[in-house]
Amino acid sequence: MKISKKCRYGLRALIDLSANAENEYMVLGSIAERNGISPQYLEQVFAALRRAGIVKGIKGSQGGYRLNVDPKKLTVSEIIETLDGNYQIEEEEVPEDIHGRGVAVSIQKLVIDRLNEELQQILTDITLDDLRKSYLDNKEYDQDMYYI
Repeated sequence: MKISKKCRYGLRALIDLSANAENEYMVLGSIAERNGISPQYLEQVFAALRRAGIVKGIKGSQGGYRLNVDPKKLTVSEIIETLDGNYQIEEEEVPEDIHGRGVAVSIQKLVIDRLNEELQQILTDITLDDLRKSYLDNKEYDQDMYYI
């Protein structure tokens, strides 16, 4: 599985939004600038997030975006599905011959199904709030580093 650039940018922007704009609207340009993301590309990402109800946007001079869901309840799985659709590994194609069918079923059961189950478990266990907390911990750690 490969996480697309759209998902990576979406996750980065949502972490930024949850860490820097608690119940406030934040201009997309400032999120883009802090994260090194093209504002035009980020607008496309936020359009998908807005359609899914994850963020709320207001137009105008006082406008911007804010989270529309509780970060403790928003899972990484939901974010990836919103931005990329199904992230699970596709099922093994089952050939017609008996030997090939047995091999395909074995691969499906012992590899693909298990990978999908673990992937699902991991991505549903991690919330946006977990990512935000980790980001804030790492941000504090980086600020305490002194170099000579």
